Amino acid sequence: MSRCVSLRVSLPRARQAGSGPVPTVSPSRRPFQALSRHLPPHAGRGAVPVAAGPEEAAPGPLPAPPLPPPPPPWAGRARRGRAGGGAAMKPSGAEEPVLLAELKPGRPQRYDWKSSCETWSVAFSPDGAWFAWSQGHCVVKLIPWPLGEAELVCKTSERKSRGSKVETWSRGAAKEKTLECGQIVWGLAFSAWPAPEDGDTDPACAVGLPCLVLATGLNDGQIKVWEVQTGHLLFSLLGHQDVVRDLSFAPNGSPILVSASRDKTLRVWDLSRDGRQVQVLSGHVQWVYCCSISPDCSMLCSAAGEKSALLWSMRSYTLIRRLEGHQSSVVSCDFSPDSALLVTASYDACVIMWDPYTGEQLRTLRHVPLHSMLDSSSEIHTSSLRSVCFSPEGLYLATVADDRLLRIWALELRSPVAFAPMTNGLCCMYFPHGGFIATGTRDGHVQFWTAPRVLSSLKHLCRKALRTFLTTYQVLALPIPRKLKEFLTYRTF
Repeated sequence: MSRCVSLRVSLPRARQAGSGPVPTVSPSRRPFQALSRHLPPHAGRGAVPVAAGPEEAAPGPLPAPPLPPPPPPWAGRARRGRAGGGAAMKPSGAEEPVLLAELKPGRPQRYDWKSSCETWSVAFSPDGAWFAWSQGHCVVKLIPWPLGEAELVCKTSERKSRGSKVETWSRGAAKEKTLECGQIVWGLAFSAWPAPEDGDTDPACAVGLPCLVLATGLNDGQIKVWEVQTGHLLFSLLGHQDVVRDLSFAPNGSPILVSASRDKTLRVWDLSRDGRQVQVLSGHVQWVYCCSISPDCSMLCSAAGEKSALLWSMRSYTLIRRLEGHQSSVVSCDFSPDSALLVTASYDACVIMWDPYTGEQLRTLRHVPLHSMLDSSSEIHTSSLRSVCFSPEGLYLATVADDRLLRIWALELRSPVAFAPMTNGLCCMYFPHGGFIATGTRDGHVQFWTAPRVLSSLKHLCRKALRTFLTTYQVLALPIPRKLKEFLTYRTF
């Protein structure tokens, strides 16, 4: 018997701390429009959590933080592009992130020591049509997006398909699927090729692959690749000797997959050749936590339990440079949509913004704890950052840290523009079309938050278009004024 996933929705008016628990609102009341009023069923499996590695272990479940005090005057303030840079225009009266919905797996009555409950990874497909949720207990949920708007229905039928269980519910052609992975799932990644339009031939399909696949990185070193539309298992990629912590597909649509593992290596796979291993990248001396391929597919960044990140060439699979500047382990990294910027997040409480072409540090964003938001009796190490990601238009960053806060940063500022309280956060990801952020927690939950919607200035759009195909060195070689070069290379905003 499956049970429905619960939905928690923030009320329109802010509630004061100590005013009681947040109520659960029935989906039939249609409290918001950005997400569904209809949440899918879940797999009713679970287990006693196993301890993560020493550098990823948490001090234990944390109490839910109190609601935040009134925001400081700079938080959520409307910002307009400066005369010299003109990054973006934002509607007046911008507010703090609002919790739109929360997906919670049902807790089983029987426990299995082989499973764990953390949501280490969440992912949206590039076209925004699917959401993947590693909900713990060796289970991944594939949920059609946007979520259905019909009344909540929990009628489920099951059929086995090479290790997967496909759950059918009233949603038209697309159906929610439950992927039984058999091992703890650490990493998730969708392929970059979308489903073809009628009459079109997709390049992935031309080489014998389905139009959209999901790769899952497992605790035993396997990578399982699934067909999204059917839930069928396509490949089991073998080669890693330890946990596959992260995965990244080439954004240009080629069937190239990069995996990062605790065995201190990265591996490159070609799915058009039955998942053949193309290259092994060695250079890290600690567990590799994260890997990210630049949108122009020229570079690969990897972050490990070291004070530096490594930048690799995706053409020759050789090391370009080490990015040194952090004072503790680097755990997350992401490229800007135009490939002109790279951000790295570390346990040293800092996010560093780099020029990946020159290796220059452009900006450091320091996470200062908000003591009023924290329980003074907690012994949590508040400086540990867990995840960082760029917004789709490239003007904002989102970060998740162990101080129980989701922060949103504007690129031109050195302090956050918005906060949201969250407990036990592990990962974050923007919706491909903007507007909200998905976060995963140690409890196996997924939360959806509102994010700033911005109208990019013409200057930023021109910069983004130029930097998509011009490197920093090519920009500096242009016969244009110095101030324009500084703007195009993100030295000014």
